[in-house]
Amino acid sequence: MNISTGSALDSSNTSSSTHHTSDGPLPYGYTPAVAQHFNDHPVPAATGRGRVVRVDRNLLLVAAGPDLLHLPYPLGGEPAVTGDWVWLGPNRAGERQILSVLPRRSELSRKRAFEASSEAQVLAANMDAVGVVVPVDRPLTHNRLERTLVAAWDSGATPLVIITKADLADVADDVVGKVILQAAGVDVVTTSAETGDGIDQLLAHIPAGGTIVLLGPSGAGKSTLINALVGHKVQDTGEVRSGDFKGKHTTTSRELVPLANGTVLMDTPGVRGFGLFDAEDGLGEMFGDVEALAAACRFSDCAHQGEPGCAVQAAIHDGTLEERRWHNYLKLQRELAALARRSDAAAQRAYQREWHQKVVSAGKSQRWAERETAERKERAARKRR
Repeated sequence: MNISTGSALDSSNTSSSTHHTSDGPLPYGYTPAVAQHFNDHPVPAATGRGRVVRVDRNLLLVAAGPDLLHLPYPLGGEPAVTGDWVWLGPNRAGERQILSVLPRRSELSRKRAFEASSEAQVLAANMDAVGVVVPVDRPLTHNRLERTLVAAWDSGATPLVIITKADLADVADDVVGKVILQAAGVDVVTTSAETGDGIDQLLAHIPAGGTIVLLGPSGAGKSTLINALVGHKVQDTGEVRSGDFKGKHTTTSRELVPLANGTVLMDTPGVRGFGLFDAEDGLGEMFGDVEALAAACRFSDCAHQGEPGCAVQAAIHDGTLEERRWHNYLKLQRELAALARRSDAAAQRAYQREWHQKVVSAGKSQRWAERETAERKERAARKRR
């Protein structure tokens, strides 16, 4: 099987080898469990199975058997993101098109970037683990780490903290200790792409055939880590400015990268902020210790403001609970409550309108390309006359 990961293949130059619904994109995490997931959600007209490898502006790069196809969004306007499993088959747009997106087994979302938004931006789908990448060459931002881990817990996947650049020994031990304290029971793996340390341990945390998405700020070493895991360069890397620790965005889109052992990596562009969206379950997982203390207060309606028998304030006073962690929990709780108040049917309609516009734009691009091809052929025919 010859698959060129990340290459932009013209679907007109790919052979139609996926004719049976038993076929699937094997190098991209197509496990027996995924095959059963397809069987549980059949589409009668489907002739093949695929996985979204990358989302481009108006097209999706889809792995289908041995092929990589550039396909438009589903005609029904159904949203699709990197990692989605899709049914393929004929429709009025062509012989192999996306007919349906399967229900997601996990989904990593954040609130859209603009402040007034109450809509979710889905970053990735169907991952087994979310690797939160923390480099040791910059100050640890506790609130960002906790916020990202809340989203990771809420996704339905298993969160994992990946410390990068551990070869910088003068600061690595200090950062590792702080991360273990903040991660609250999440596994922490220390790696160095330069020396290879921790690479095998990282792979051991990912299920066979599983998918892991890497999250972190620009310059955190995600692309360098992927190159080390693959064994050769598949992602560009960039320098990090020493003054503000900002790195160049060498990754500009979310893309699946298969490994020889069946593991699938997903690199992501650097994330500057992570607004939570409907993440109450993740908040409970990440701050389980805080919620357990709140439940242990003498009064069920305790406001944790100095009432007698308040277990939260007692833990803060004796050092069991860090006051910063308590205040961050309250901040995230208020953020989710405010978002819930803003979320309504109007927001959902706006989200669907945006996807509809993308589908219309993709259709216009495809029709323009077909018209341009026909005009070129007509001009060539006139010249021959």
